[in-house]
Amino acid sequence: MLLHLIADYGNGDPAFAEVTQRLLAEIPEAQINCLSVPPFSTLATGFWVGQLGLNKGPKNRLIYHNCAPRQDNPEARQNNEGEGLTYALLPNDVKVVGVFAGYTLSFIKNYAQVLHTIEVSRGGSQFRSRDVFPVAAGAIAKGDLSLLGERLHPEQIPDAPTDRVAWIDGYGNIKTTIPAHTINLKPEEKVVIRVGDVVSDAIYSDGSFRVPEGTLAFAPGSSGWEISTGETIRWMELFLRGGSAWERFGRPRLNQIVTRLS
Repeated sequence: MLLHLIADYGNGDPAFAEVTQRLLAEIPEAQINCLSVPPFSTLATGFWVGQLGLNKGPKNRLIYHNCAPRQDNPEARQNNEGEGLTYALLPNDVKVVGVFAGYTLSFIKNYAQVLHTIEVSRGGSQFRSRDVFPVAAGAIAKGDLSLLGERLHPEQIPDAPTDRVAWIDGYGNIKTTIPAHTINLKPEEKVVIRVGDVVSDAIYSDGSFRVPEGTLAFAPGSSGWEISTGETIRWMELFLRGGSAWERFGRPRLNQIVTRLS
């Protein structure tokens, strides 16, 4: 089984090793791939749950995600209680187990064949993804659904915003949550883009490298997936050939607003 562990522990954080160890105790055959998102970034978590879950890969696949800002209740916490655990089954039989917080389920909510809460403790440990949740993930990986609780409905889950920075890749490309099909521009048409407080000219491109070196492009990126109707969802991306769009826009943080001014 391929198991994607998506969490906001931080790159190189020993928490990944601890959770991996506990997951392997429950699912010994798993091959675990760790992906770190910024602290409390439920948007990035949800984006990668969609990207890794809805695209082609091994059929025997589980996504285990933990980004729990504990923002569902502003009051003092009893027994380290936080947001609850959920289960989703995607159309390609990929299983998703993780905390329902913010946008963690937003990118898959309209595709999931099954959406349920999981009946496990919401407290008991500051480190629930190590101490509480792996047993439930292991049971679900083995096909045991006895822990499933109430059904979740898509309308209970917030829509993914369509104007945010979703991710910055290693080349400084800015992946956004702007759906490509909402953009009505001609190739090489000039646009003005604002990310946070920084504004820059850009060229619309329908292909990543159809712009000269040193030009900022606004184009459908490499992230997205095919939906059941046969349509392909693609997310717009900002990239600077030979440079870094992230630097051009003053190193924006994830979740900052992206606006097309012209």
